[in-house]
Amino acid sequence: MALRLGDEAPNFRAQTTEGEIDLHQYLGNSWGILFSHPADYTPVCTTELGRTAQLKDEFARRNVKVLAVSVDPLDKHQGWVNDINETQNTTVNFPIIADEGRTVATLYDMIHPEASLTQTVRSLFVIGPDKKIKLTITYPASTGRNFVEVLRVIDSLQLTANHSVATPADWKHGEDVIVVPAVSTEDAQQKFPKGLKIVKPYLRYTPQPNLE
Repeated sequence: MALRLGDEAPNFRAQTTEGEIDLHQYLGNSWGILFSHPADYTPVCTTELGRTAQLKDEFARRNVKVLAVSVDPLDKHQGWVNDINETQNTTVNFPIIADEGRTVATLYDMIHPEASLTQTVRSLFVIGPDKKIKLTITYPASTGRNFVEVLRVIDSLQLTANHSVATPADWKHGEDVIVVPAVSTEDAQQKFPKGLKIVKPYLRYTPQPNLE
């Protein structure tokens, strides 16, 4: 059965390019991204893993640990990492899981028979510090991920986890947010001292609360 938002992220132990890991122990109190790749030495995946490595500081700033998974063996991963570093002008600095037995792919429902009986589709899971699934995105194998969107979603998830707000369409860090309906306007005026912009009784904006 497919994982749903709010489900606990299934734990596993696996061999990776950074040694053996236990997912929940590896994440600790951090947020996590687990994302799959159809196979090693494929062009779109090469650019994706390179881009992830280039964004190391952005993920670290958000307290996010990243893991990739592919159904190929560890020795193949090591050779592929060398290619990624060379062609993407970066250094891969996060674990790539060797999932030859498809244990992780099966736990996270990453194999879609209509696409391939063996390869994973391009699935991405954001996992909170509570080890719950906060977001899932699945792309076809032919479409590379938009990492600007991945970072934007993490910003939204982290903000809305700690404040009684939601983020509107196309929201970016630093822009106004929406007060959730569960907070009355009277309470919102106390809770959000930066002010309210009331468009409709149910549509109320306030400046992003976690900014100075």
